[in-house]
Amino acid sequence: MEKNKYTSPLSTRYASDEMQYLFSEDFKFKTWRKLWISLAKAEQALGLSISDEQIAALEAYQDNINYEVAEARERQVRHDVMSHIYAYGEQCPEARPIIHLGATSCYVGDNTDVIILKNAAELVLKKCAQVLRNLSAFSLQYKDMPCLGYTHLQPAQLTTVGKRATLWMYELVQDMEELEFRLSALRLLGSKGTTGTQASFMELFEGDEEKIKEMERRIAADMGFAGCVAVSGQTYSRKVDAYMLGALSGIAQSACKFANDLRILQSFEEMEEPFGTKQIGSSAMPYKRNPMRSERICALARYVICDALNPAFTASTQWFERTLDDSANKRISVAEAFLAVDAILNIYMNVTEGLVVYDKVIERRVMEKLPYMATENILMESVKRGGDRQELHERIRALSHAATKCVKMEGGSNNLIESIAADSAFPLSLEEIKEQLNPALYVGRAPSQTVEFNETVVNPVLERYPAEGLKSELTI
Repeated sequence: MEKNKYTSPLSTRYASDEMQYLFSEDFKFKTWRKLWISLAKAEQALGLSISDEQIAALEAYQDNINYEVAEARERQVRHDVMSHIYAYGEQCPEARPIIHLGATSCYVGDNTDVIILKNAAELVLKKCAQVLRNLSAFSLQYKDMPCLGYTHLQPAQLTTVGKRATLWMYELVQDMEELEFRLSALRLLGSKGTTGTQASFMELFEGDEEKIKEMERRIAADMGFAGCVAVSGQTYSRKVDAYMLGALSGIAQSACKFANDLRILQSFEEMEEPFGTKQIGSSAMPYKRNPMRSERICALARYVICDALNPAFTASTQWFERTLDDSANKRISVAEAFLAVDAILNIYMNVTEGLVVYDKVIERRVMEKLPYMATENILMESVKRGGDRQELHERIRALSHAATKCVKMEGGSNNLIESIAADSAFPLSLEEIKEQLNPALYVGRAPSQTVEFNETVVNPVLERYPAEGLKSELTI
């Protein structure tokens, strides 16, 4: 790595090799050659004068790109597509006359971009599924463990550690469904010509429109797509990029929500992300165990969420059949969104593989707040035994505030239960009241909801994405 030039942290620190390759020059230019071969085969099959020898020559050099020739040519002509056509023709001169026949630059440029979108989105979905797989196992392991639930970041009714994980999972499932939908609707540009009218192919095929449509069907099938877009200008609609990055933004949002929850739980000392045996949390405070992985998820997520605006602006400012102000923005914004989401999911996989739960801390914090939560049950039981609901409600309110004052202002323990038992208005003994202090009585359907959610929602998703041993190692 050169030390005297800017290098993207997405390449050096965050994104995986497999995602980086999809946005590499090598993948792009090899795909260009696949598209040229596909075009030539379709044109030959539909009657144009293209020989088997010409196609064989193209195929012989499909993956053997003479980059030096292409780069030297581009310095002269300032046109990347024409430079690569020239370089390809140098390797197989017999096929030179028919390379790119009837096509415009967007035939290779835009179709390759769509192919990259497809491959990159499929990789993102595989990694999302692995996160789900990790969280699914975690949620079932801890489905019965009561913990404090929070509304407004204040202790509320109890939930369970496993049930909380289903909230993280459900948002990710919805993101996957959105991305799957975008993939299902994704179509190649095809070969539409300079303004989308296919005029050059009308000339080549002597006005036979059925041959032009069949040519596109063949190219789409070659590239693994259900078809080509119905109509276009010179490019595919830039709304496609906006849709895709919107789906990636959703994944970033969900990951950030998870990471923020975990950062707070780590502050409460209830849960913790993995921490390496030699990991250093702070240069000044050796005891620190900072949640740096979750913090990195949040940082990258903010970038993706903001980046999703780029293709939206680009789509809204395209003029007529095309302009070129999309290109520079698009090549940065789309690639970096996928690379950043890939990085987020690498960390998300890593964290969810090794989540640490401190059950004793969770239990202690539950028991500190449980007396307040038990008051509704105490109230109902007291009314059953002849008490006045309104009078008892007021007594509980007063005793609760007194107990809170004891804890917060005097540093004492929560004595609410003892205070209620000592109050003659309540027809319950201390022992009877303590029977209400079983946390399992206050988690509602959390355990069964967790099981049902995994069985009915998560498992069908995971069946579509078999475990593939995806790597989750962090570079730095």
